[in-house]
Amino acid sequence: MMNRIAFYQFCLAVRRRGVLGLCLILCTLGLAASASAQPGHIITFDVPSAGAGAGQGTTPTGINFTGAVLGSYIDAANVSHGFVRALDGELTTFDMPDAGTEVYQGTVPLGMNAAGAVSGYYCDVNWNCPGFLRAPDGRITTFDAPGDSGGYTGGSNINAVGTISGCYYDANGTEHVFLRSPEGTFTTFDAPGAGPNGTFTPSFYGLNEQGAITGYYWDANGALHGYMRTADGRLKLFDVPGAGTSSGQGTEPLSLNSLGVIAGIFKDSNDVKHGFVRTPDGKITTFNAPRAGTGAYQGTVVISNNLEGEITGWSIDENNVSHGFTRTADGRFTLFDVAGAGTDPDVGEGTFPYGNNFLGAVTGAYVDANQVNHGFLRTP
Repeated sequence: MMNRIAFYQFCLAVRRRGVLGLCLILCTLGLAASASAQPGHIITFDVPSAGAGAGQGTTPTGINFTGAVLGSYIDAANVSHGFVRALDGELTTFDMPDAGTEVYQGTVPLGMNAAGAVSGYYCDVNWNCPGFLRAPDGRITTFDAPGDSGGYTGGSNINAVGTISGCYYDANGTEHVFLRSPEGTFTTFDAPGAGPNGTFTPSFYGLNEQGAITGYYWDANGALHGYMRTADGRLKLFDVPGAGTSSGQGTEPLSLNSLGVIAGIFKDSNDVKHGFVRTPDGKITTFNAPRAGTGAYQGTVVISNNLEGEITGWSIDENNVSHGFTRTADGRFTLFDVAGAGTDPDVGEGTFPYGNNFLGAVTGAYVDANQVNHGFLRTP
């Protein structure tokens, strides 16, 4: 039987021969694509029990290979809960049994694989925040990384074989990265040169199917640098040319696909954000999305890159309003805004894509004029 990595590579070749052929194959394999999907079509959705106040609402985290969307929603009491939206639109909500119900407590899912297994963390009534694994059948396993003395272990990513990667804090508040095998064995690591802030891996797209991890670390001065850790434990450190070297500036890898291509952000010496792509041979390409502003904290925000090298994220314009974009592997951009997204320059409104999958579907949130979050799904 074809293994998962071979299947991904097979699907990539098929897609290049035409979307119709791919859809037929996926239907045969039980991964049916939506028959009603139209190019560039956007649908919006809210979890029924999501709050309608500022900072509340529905926020997708990412989308898996089969088109299922993972996310969290904040209710009217400002408590967080998890949800999965299936390809057919069915919403399933869930909470960890010991999750607290006070303000800012609750359940926060961060990663999901193609089978529907979910990883994340939850905060209990005492503000202890363990990691969790929720199996496709709903069975729950909780865990703490070795060395977690700071009360937080977050399961940021889970791949097809069930390996989880994430972060934890030690007693000094320093962040470290862990890998948890499907059998529950932990491996922890730090990037050489990491300062007191530590080492980080992003959620949902920071771990690929081969077991490689990407992320960044802060040096002693608070500047950020990128890394990639291969499945056999070798660390490769890198910086994007043009990245700033002051605190909060530098290189932030946020996504690693199964071909070893990394995408992310770098912040220059003027605190302007730009996108980058790094191929497995170390070649780095930088870019700016259309409408990206050039002032401090404006620019281009890259969140994920799929198996075909398509990137999604958002640009922050000169008025500090965010707009969604996709970028093909050959550099062509498509811009989009979700109807209903707010445009207030002072409160961070707009359209925020948080992930794409192999089929080019994009999910994320838009923030309306009342600063409420709503989910969206854009089909290619």
